[in-house]
Amino acid sequence: MSFSKDFIWGSATSAYQVEGAVYEDGKGLNCWDVYSGHNNNTRYNETGEIACDHYHRMKEDVALMKEMGLKAYRFSINWTRVIPNGIGEVNEAGLKFYSDLVDELMANGIEPLCTLYHWEYPYELHKLGGWMNKDSSDWFLEYTKVVVDALSDRVSYWITINEAQCELGCNYGHGSHAPFEKHIESDLFIMGSNIILSHGKAADYIRKNAKKAPKIGTAPMAPAHIPLDNSPEAIEKARELTFRNDSFPFCASYWADPMFFGKFPDDIMEKYGSMIPEYTEEEWKLVTTPLDFYGSNIYFAIASEKQGEYDNIYYQGAPTTDIGWVVCPEVMYWSVRFHYERYQKPVLITENGLASADWVCVDGKVHDSYRIDFTTRYLRELKKANDEGYEVAGYLHWSLMDNYEWAHGYTKRFGLIYVDYKTQKRTIKDSGLWYKSVIESNGENL
Repeated sequence: MSFSKDFIWGSATSAYQVEGAVYEDGKGLNCWDVYSGHNNNTRYNETGEIACDHYHRMKEDVALMKEMGLKAYRFSINWTRVIPNGIGEVNEAGLKFYSDLVDELMANGIEPLCTLYHWEYPYELHKLGGWMNKDSSDWFLEYTKVVVDALSDRVSYWITINEAQCELGCNYGHGSHAPFEKHIESDLFIMGSNIILSHGKAADYIRKNAKKAPKIGTAPMAPAHIPLDNSPEAIEKARELTFRNDSFPFCASYWADPMFFGKFPDDIMEKYGSMIPEYTEEEWKLVTTPLDFYGSNIYFAIASEKQGEYDNIYYQGAPTTDIGWVVCPEVMYWSVRFHYERYQKPVLITENGLASADWVCVDGKVHDSYRIDFTTRYLRELKKANDEGYEVAGYLHWSLMDNYEWAHGYTKRFGLIYVDYKTQKRTIKDSGLWYKSVIESNGENL
């Protein structure tokens, strides 16, 4: 069995990580603009003020996408570039940038996939309480309307919110992402419910008002527990652990069960029921707006049990990427399988890739054979899932280019394209050229 003929092959970025131009053309401030350069919140207090300068180099970057044979490109909208204060007056210059990007992609035969929110929360709304504010889902809907009305005549694929787990858990739980705050569980449940409702209102508006027939999804972080062996008992245990909410902000079922089943997971309700804000009947209708695909950002696996001193994933000397995540290709298979079985929607791999210590070699090229090896292994596991009937819609490699890696600053390189941050020179890595051959063969050469 092969990947379908309309399989989506592409790559992805997010606005703050690549665009730069944070003070230009009427853009407002988001929380990363305000908080990332202070108090050692980020490595070396680095910010995305310039990043990859994609705002000024967009056409050059799209030309590189075409050279690499990409069929699709997932990008995110920077909320305050479009609405500087988060609500109110629209910045037409900012909206035009994204409209021009969509036009440039389509002129080069590349399908645009638009992510409405990838952590660029407006600072002015943050000062009003952000996700704690009962009006936050209406703010998000107002923003959604502006973007969808402007782009849905050309954009078919819509992703509402990227990794809601990190938005809640990292931003407001651990305090490791902007605005670098630590909140108690009752606060987190208020925020989480408002984020889920924001997704629902956005999905409902897209479904009812998009000018082209939309395909809607969300993009959660989707790691999985790996079975100790292939016995039914081990597989069932891994499945149960994958969806158990020991740390609810980071578990996919806390976010996805309301969207697909119209209720929070039983273990969440049993443990925290009194903390979870109640939705009205009308709000539940919005939250359960039908989705077309289940987006999955897959980077790392979770161990299911110990084997002596170590568990079955993390052990002394286990191969890891430059960010410290263990190389475990099997997670691609098990994550797709478990999430497809639970939610019964085609799985779109919205992110997968590795950080590594790349550099330009003496011959002027970037020889990242390890990225080719890594991606080959993960794609083979994706193909295994597809061959066994777990429907896979596509694969978007993270990321298109090296970029600002949030609290890690510029120390982690994920790209298929190398970026010299001093000169902004781009160099397609060996992996980018290899990926082109994978796309051309529709994965048959893996």
